[in-house]
Amino acid sequence: MERTRRLRTSAALRSMVREEHVRVDELIYPIFVMEGNNICSPVDSMPGINQYSIDCLSEELDRVKEVGIKAVLVFGIPEHKDEVGSGAYDDHGIVQEAIRYIKANYPELLVIADVCLCEYTSHGHCGLICNGEILNDETLPLLAKAAVSYAKAGADIVAPSDMMDKRVAAIREALDENGFINLPIMAYSAKFASGYYGPFRDAAHSAPGFGDRKTYQMDPANGQEALREVEEDIAEGADLIIAKPAMAYMDVIKEISLNYNIPIVAYNVSGEYAMVKAAAMQGWIDEKKIVMENMVGFKRAGAKMIITYHALDVARWIKEEE
Repeated sequence: MERTRRLRTSAALRSMVREEHVRVDELIYPIFVMEGNNICSPVDSMPGINQYSIDCLSEELDRVKEVGIKAVLVFGIPEHKDEVGSGAYDDHGIVQEAIRYIKANYPELLVIADVCLCEYTSHGHCGLICNGEILNDETLPLLAKAAVSYAKAGADIVAPSDMMDKRVAAIREALDENGFINLPIMAYSAKFASGYYGPFRDAAHSAPGFGDRKTYQMDPANGQEALREVEEDIAEGADLIIAKPAMAYMDVIKEISLNYNIPIVAYNVSGEYAMVKAAAMQGWIDEKKIVMENMVGFKRAGAKMIITYHALDVARWIKEEE
């Protein structure tokens, strides 16, 4: 007679038959870099997360190195914003300078550069605007220009998060024309217009100045549409796919994994992080158990890598268990 509990009788046996494991080298840690000096500014809505000026960035990167994390995702906060987001593709912009600093001082780290305009535009949207409309095709050359600028600064991967149609193709063409044929694109393909992004917008100073992003980010109800987005980005040259947010969209991650043979990255976003942190600070949950259960859930759904603000803690907890 079959008894499935037989394989749960000891910690050693449970470990041996465990289907999914979270590894440190699968974690990607987001960092916020801002122009200025001597800045280590806490993000109130994301306990434990700070904004850093480049001269203080080593504090965080030393912690990243110590726990064995191999990749960081860089977001920039400029001093100057304008209608066309020029700071995104300024060769001496904050992200470009941060990339140079990281590659010079932490060459072992894989540096992923987020490609978008929202942190750099005065209106806070991810594309150019005309009469209140977010323009798609007119935005593509600027996104491509930013991606090439990040590549020239030393980025190992570019990650377009804007959700403009055809931006992967535009970026791939521009990278190839500039000699970066081997630079991968990690596309935010299944990115939903979610309420989970609020704390990130606090951290990146990127809230839209008017309206919302529902005309370009996906409707949270549309799982099948996400597969169309993924298929198109793969056809245009994406090498990795991001699904965002992760916790409320594990079904989408699973469907992508079942339909496409491509590495999937789950983005455990700021609101998800903030909820867990807030409940843990109140003593309502066991933070480690909840976070690790979420991480395993992302892997079980089909994610190969995980972008998470919990990465430093997760890496420490994994090492403690080794």
